[in-house]
Amino acid sequence: MRVLPRIKLDGGGTITFFLALGAGRQMCRLATTFLTQKQAFSYLQKNRTEFERIARTRLASGELEDGIVVLSMLQI
Repeated sequence: MRVLPRIKLDGGGTITFFLALGAGRQMCRLATTFLTQKQAFSYLQKNRTEFERIARTRLASGELEDGIVVLSMLQI
């Protein structure tokens, strides 16, 4: 699974991106506190492995909201 470079920073402080699942894709939404797309994308890339792990786990357990894996910033 890898993160595809399709990122949209919504007005509500979220990044929408897609995970590659073989030939398919799964939409994911990450809620952030960042004000710019550059900051949010940098954060996503820095923590990509952890977000992929969390998204995979939530997808496997069926934790979807309207067909989307919803994620939040990591608690450090």
